Amino acid sequence: MGNEEKTNVMRVLQQKKVAFVSHTYEQDPTMSGTEIAAVLGEEPGRAFKTLVTEGKTKQHYVFVIPVDRELDLKKAAKAAGEKSIQMIPQKELLPLTGYVHGGCSPIGMKKFFPTFIHETAKDYETICFSAGKVGYQVEVNPGDLDKVFRYTYADVCE
Repeated sequence: MGNEEKTNVMRVLQQKKVAFVSHTYEQDPTMSGTEIAAVLGEEPGRAFKTLVTEGKTKQHYVFVIPVDRELDLKKAAKAAGEKSIQMIPQKELLPLTGYVHGGCSPIGMKKFFPTFIHETAKDYETICFSAGKVGYQVEVNPGDLDKVFRYTYADVCE
């Protein structure tokens, strides 16, 4: 893995004995997930972004979806058993999760929130998502993620 810096997400994966490959890219906060996937030579369907939402009950939920798709708020609310769900304001992301926009990972948040991974993740041998820091990604077998955190597969995209 070279002598590149390890993120907290990578340390958690190692601790739980989950095999992963780390990828780094030139940090550019204006890049979209699809552009990052292209830079890393990843299929956009295999590259996932982590979105944090709040339900009508004020409970927070995490959705991990392909970078080239949009979260369907109705489907997301249904998956979470909420009447409605909305994205949290960007300024709340860091205090709530410990992560900055563009570096948010479903692993290692300050607190565990119910997490949903878009069901297409099951179609791939490995998926990629943020390693908890802008410019860093991890590639893991989605089936190994249950060693790290609890999640539910759901159809939550438009």
